[in-house]
Amino acid sequence: MLRALLFSLLIFSVFAQAEKKADDGSQIQPDNYYPRVKLETSMGDIIIELDRRRAPITVNNFLRYVDKRSYEGTIFQRIIPGYIVQGGGYTVDYEEKSSYPEIFNESGNGLKNSMYSVAMARQNDPHTATRQFFFNLDENDNLDPGRTWGYAVFGAVVEGYEVVDAMGEVETEYKATIGFADAPVEPVIINKVVVLPAQF
Repeated sequence: MLRALLFSLLIFSVFAQAEKKADDGSQIQPDNYYPRVKLETSMGDIIIELDRRRAPITVNNFLRYVDKRSYEGTIFQRIIPGYIVQGGGYTVDYEEKSSYPEIFNESGNGLKNSMYSVAMARQNDPHTATRQFFFNLDENDNLDPGRTWGYAVFGAVVEGYEVVDAMGEVETEYKATIGFADAPVEPVIINKVVVLPAQF
C-alpha cells in the first residue's frame, strides 16, 4: 500500500514538473530556434525574429507573455528619439501589468544592442527583467555588457522598420501624475501579438 502511494506521488510529481515546464514558453515551436512574432500596433505592424539559440531563457519568457496574450492592450510608455522605444508593461491608463518572476540576464550571449535589435528592459540590478522590452533606435553599445552587466538582446526587427522609426519620432511629455518621463502624448498601443508559423 505504501509502495503504491509513493509510486503515485512520484508519477504526480513528474507530471506536475512536466506541466510546469510546458508553460514557460519552451513549448511554443520548441524545434524552432528563430521564431517570428508579429506586433500589431496603433502605428503599424512590426515583425521581430527571436534568437532562441543565443537567448533561450529570454525568448521563452517573451513567448510566454505572447502566448497568454498579455502584451495585448499595453503601450510603449517610454520613447527617447534616437535611442529606444520601450513598452509591454503598462495599460493605456498606465496601470502596471502583472509579471512572471524575474529572469536571468543573458546579456553576455554575443548579441549587441545594435539598431533595430530587441532587448529586455530591467531595473538597476542585472537579473530583474520580467516583461518589458525595447527596440534600439541606434547603435547603443553603451547598453552592451562590459565590466558590468548589459541589457539582454534576444531578437531583431525583420519587417516594419519604418514603424519603429515613426515611433521614435512621436511627441513625448513628462507625466507628473505617475512620474514618467519621455511618455508619448498620444498612446502608442500594442493591439495584438501573434507567433507566426514556423519557417524551416
